[in-house]
Amino acid sequence: MHYFLIEIENNTGLRPPVVLESTGHYHTPVAQYLEKKGYLTIIVNPLISYKAKSSSLRKVKTDIIDARHLCELYYKEELEPQKKRGIQLLNLRNLTRQHENITNLYVQTKLQFHSVLDQVFPEYRGVFGDLYSTVSLVTLLNHPTSKDVLETDKDILNKSIHEYCPRRSLEWATSKVDKLIEAALRDPFQETLYQSYIISIEIYIKMLLEYQKHLSKLSIAYNGKVIVTVLMLNPKSLYTLIA
Repeated sequence: MHYFLIEIENNTGLRPPVVLESTGHYHTPVAQYLEKKGYLTIIVNPLISYKAKSSSLRKVKTDIIDARHLCELYYKEELEPQKKRGIQLLNLRNLTRQHENITNLYVQTKLQFHSVLDQVFPEYRGVFGDLYSTVSLVTLLNHPTSKDVLETDKDILNKSIHEYCPRRSLEWATSKVDKLIEAALRDPFQETLYQSYIISIEIYIKMLLEYQKHLSKLSIAYNGKVIVTVLMLNPKSLYTLIA
């Protein structure tokens, strides 16, 4: 493609602009290459190009015809060159998208985890204020059924809970052990008939813990990029961002 552009430049004496149709992330390396070579690059929204194609009487679709439509758009419409975004802004956009994707997976895993917990240890929900805290998930991972809880020594439960939440007092850990035992005694499923549920709940808990780590890492990176980006903005852009 570069040789073709050089040939056009040699024949016309002008460096030709390049018009591309946006294709998600697939056009990004091409656009970066063209910008590096110094070509004016215009990225066209697919909706605009589709509308232009729809107005044509010929409905045949080929690469040559599509390219011709893009050329016609360049001369008929006031197309703007692709805006050069800074590395910080692009990083911020990528982090935001990844955070959203993992959050969606995390929410879906929560729903699946709920359905299994209701069939294994439904009374466990009220033991900890936050069902998805680390201490809550790890405690359930080690003692997934009411039978496991009732067969474990109280001191061991106390030590385990305090270990995964050391910022809390021993009295707090003891109160949680009491609530855990009460929940186990109330639980309708004193024994789980299906071992598959135990395997499933173990998998979901490990997935939830991993998603929490990833989201925490993304949040730290995201906040760092936001701070750097804000510091790099000019006052006018900063006021717009705050507004």
